[in-house]
Amino acid sequence: MTSGWKEKLALRLQREWYEGGPLAQALRPLAGLYRLLLSGRGLLYRCGVLRVAALPVPVIVVGNWIVGGAGKTPTTLALLSQLHALGLRAGVISRGYGRSGTEPQLVSAQTPASEVGDEPLLIYLRAGVPVAVGRDRVAAARLLLAANPKLQLLISDDGLQHLRLPRALSVLVFDARGIGNGRLLPAGPLRQAPASQVGPDHLVLYNADRPSTALPGYLARRSLSGAVSLADWWLGVPATMACLRALAGRPLLATAGMAQPQRFFSMLTQQGLSITEMPLADHHDFAQLPWPTGTADVLLTEKDAVKIDPMRGGHTRIWVVALDFEPEQAFQQALRGRLQQQAGLADLLS
Repeated sequence: MTSGWKEKLALRLQREWYEGGPLAQALRPLAGLYRLLLSGRGLLYRCGVLRVAALPVPVIVVGNWIVGGAGKTPTTLALLSQLHALGLRAGVISRGYGRSGTEPQLVSAQTPASEVGDEPLLIYLRAGVPVAVGRDRVAAARLLLAANPKLQLLISDDGLQHLRLPRALSVLVFDARGIGNGRLLPAGPLRQAPASQVGPDHLVLYNADRPSTALPGYLARRSLSGAVSLADWWLGVPATMACLRALAGRPLLATAGMAQPQRFFSMLTQQGLSITEMPLADHHDFAQLPWPTGTADVLLTEKDAVKIDPMRGGHTRIWVVALDFEPEQAFQQALRGRLQQQAGLADLLS
């Protein structure tokens, strides 16, 4: 079930990007126009007509080539955990996809997801680090640094194609879809033309069981870490596997407003849960609760939980299922090596 024809169209087009179909074929002329626009913008930066901005701290950009969630936000959370373990103070900037405004804004626990976006709010709640959003990532970064002058590093959750944003390192994330049909938007899922190799200022991370492109990179392990009631989740109570296992034997409705909801559903069934699947379009707003009245138990992701007040559930028991995401040790070592090359950070990491 979806909330309307726009979501149905989006889901159909995404299927065609990876499985083929007439709609994607018909959009190839528009993809050619998009390629010209990208090439023109890149030329303006190379010629110095447009310039990369300057910021006082290094920036790590977490991004991907394709539209839709390849795992950028879980990667950002994993990076924040590693940076914290290294003793570095990091903040996060993001566009805040789906938010109602465009001007830079700081995120707080009281800020609704409709104002700042679901993923920035989730990062703030999960990681407890300063977060700012804005269409102009540079302006968001300056706002965040002005409010938190002791920050030593910034992570941009998305922004790989935001060329004005300076970056010391780009973490390029892929999932099992790779680059789909290899075409640019809207005939394919690519935001930029793919490359056969990336430079030393890039690390490639695969949110998949195996590499899904020819680029050398590292793997990340993704697994369920448990469940917790929606009300307790908002109070900061951690999810547990005991709670998730206790749901076995019940008829459960599982919903997910994400780019690859089937992956979430498969992880639930692998835990022995009996679920009815309700996929939703990425960043579904949950302005109206999508499940039928009288549904007893609903499972959803943390990304969806940030948009639902527990009081809205009525007699339905809403359970938040949390995910663990951990890059392999070799990736963590490579990241530390890149950080040691950055001015102002090397002494801290020695």
